[in-house]
Amino acid sequence: MRVGYYPGCALHGSSNDYEQSLRACLGALDVELAEIDDWICCGATAAHSLNHKLAVALPARNLALARRQGHGEMLAPCPMCSMQLLKAAQAVQCDAKLRAEMETIVEAPLDHAPGVLNLIQVLQQAGFDKIKAAVKRPLKELKVACYYGCLLVRPPAVTEFDDAEQPRTMEALVTATGAETVDWNYRTECCGAGMTMASPETVLELSNKILANAAAHGANCVAVACPMCHVNLDMKQSAIEKRYGAKYGLPIYYLSDLVGMALGLSAAELGTERHFVAEPVGAREA
Repeated sequence: MRVGYYPGCALHGSSNDYEQSLRACLGALDVELAEIDDWICCGATAAHSLNHKLAVALPARNLALARRQGHGEMLAPCPMCSMQLLKAAQAVQCDAKLRAEMETIVEAPLDHAPGVLNLIQVLQQAGFDKIKAAVKRPLKELKVACYYGCLLVRPPAVTEFDDAEQPRTMEALVTATGAETVDWNYRTECCGAGMTMASPETVLELSNKILANAAAHGANCVAVACPMCHVNLDMKQSAIEKRYGAKYGLPIYYLSDLVGMALGLSAAELGTERHFVAEPVGAREA
C-alpha cells in the first residue's frame, strides 16, 4: 500500500518523534509513505485569522502538488494540518470562483483534490484484522485512555470521520493490539492546543482535567494522534503535576507507538524513549 504523505511543520520539527514512530509502524505494515515533494506550511492556526485567501491558498498548493505527483489520497498525521487541507478542498470544490482564483495563485488545477486521511484512517486501510494477526507482543498490561482531542472528529461536516461526540475507531484499533481501553469523559475535550505559548496557564488547566479524568477511570497511559496534544500532555505533565499537586505518571503514546509496540518494534525504533514520561511498569521490554 502506497499513500501520499504530508508531514507538516511539526513532524519535521518539534514532533519528529511522531514521524519516527509512524514511519516505523506503517513500514512494518507494508505501508509506503511517499512524501509530497516541495510541500509548504498549511497555515495552521495563524493564517485564517490574518487572511482568508492565504488560509485557503497554502493548503490548496499542497493539495495540487499531491495530485500532480499522482496521489489520490494523502496522509496528514497532524489533525490541524488535515483540518486545513480538508477545509481548503471543500472550499474550492463548493465555490467555482474561489477555485479559479486559487488555481491562479497556486498555478495548478484544483478540480480534483486528493482525499485527506488521518492516521487512524490509514491504519483502517491497512486493516485492523491484519494488525491483530501481526501482533507479536500483545499489550495486555496497558489500560489505554483513547484521546481524540478537539480536531480529529470535529467539525463533522469537515472531517466526516467517526462520531463527533462518541468516537470509537481509536478504541477498535487499540483493542487490536491486545490492550484494554477505558471508558472516560474527556476523549474529545481540548487540551489547549496552540495556546501552549500564548496562554500556558490555560493549557495546564485543560490538560490537567484530561489527565485527571483518564487516571480516575483506571487508565495507565493515554493514546493520541496529534503532535500538539502529545506536547501538552507529555512534555508539560510534570508542570501540571507541580501546579495541581497531583502525580499522574501517565505515558502519552502516539497511536503508532502502541501498534508498533504490539508488532514487536523497540522503543529505540519507535522513539518512545524520547518521551518525557516513562513507560508504565510492565510495558518495558524484558
